[in-house]
Amino acid sequence: MRAISKITVPDPHTMVRLLGAGDEILKLVERSVQSDVHVRGNEITITGAAADNALAERIFSELIELVRKGETLTPDTVRRTVGMLQQNTTERPAEVLTLNILSRRGRTIRPKTLGQKRYVDSIDQHTIVFGIGPAGTGKTYLAMAKAVQTLQAKQVNRIILTRPAVEAGERLGFLPGTLYDKIDPYLRPLYDALHDMIDPESIPKLMAAGTIEVAPLAYMRGRTLNDAFIILDEAQNTTPEQMKMFLTRLGFGSKIVVTGDVTQIDLPGGTRSGLRVVREILDGVEDVHFAQLGSADVVRHRLVSEIVDAYARWDEAQEAEQPVRAVPDRAAQGGRHGRRR
Repeated sequence: MRAISKITVPDPHTMVRLLGAGDEILKLVERSVQSDVHVRGNEITITGAAADNALAERIFSELIELVRKGETLTPDTVRRTVGMLQQNTTERPAEVLTLNILSRRGRTIRPKTLGQKRYVDSIDQHTIVFGIGPAGTGKTYLAMAKAVQTLQAKQVNRIILTRPAVEAGERLGFLPGTLYDKIDPYLRPLYDALHDMIDPESIPKLMAAGTIEVAPLAYMRGRTLNDAFIILDEAQNTTPEQMKMFLTRLGFGSKIVVTGDVTQIDLPGGTRSGLRVVREILDGVEDVHFAQLGSADVVRHRLVSEIVDAYARWDEAQEAEQPVRAVPDRAAQGGRHGRRR
């Protein structure tokens, strides 16, 4: 049985922004729901099954709230709002999409998915957080934003950023140039993120003062890091021994965020990834949290999410096709020690 629901939007400016240019936002909502949606004046009429109408009403309610908070609605905003509501979570999309982490020169850094919001919340709530997920999920970028936010709030005295220099085996002395020249290619992504969050002109001064330190993982050995926000990026390229070394650098008043993608390991063949085994090792340890991000949290081009899913399906198919190794029949081999010749 088809039901009818009506939503009245008293403010005409809100209605204009809710519809979008050329009714772009309205058309996207219509394609996202099973119900029929019609707009006349300041009234939205929704016709369909009760459950479908309820979803459409919640979508419009969240979009109206976003408009009231000053947000500009985009197709991406609608898709993320619909995706969150379809997960039936307790968090409201309007709250997730307006959580400001850091603002600079009119640009605001905030989570764009429910998974990202939970990841950011876990950094606030725990001393050690592992952000694990595919490329494009914002795991490093959001950790950097939280580090800068924490530094600006004077909750820590410095930020330490590190990555394993896998391609050079961390034997940087064999590379030409100064130490900066040697490590720059491996640490450049961290510098790029910093430039988005801090005035680029102030970065050299902060680094000279030791307030911000960017260094390869090998340079962490033997240190105790107090009152610092420490980020280990590309952690899938650490060995278990390196991971242990890094985690035990934790000092008083510090916080650690470890990020990585276990599907993109560049270690030599046969070398175990420290990020793969650490979850099993630290399972149940208090104040350590593992945040798992997935394809739904990818904030790059839409195709990136589909590529991640396609590779995951291919990997599963490859594992399923692996032949099962037969167990040798000891009797056929002449007993425990085999036949004597």
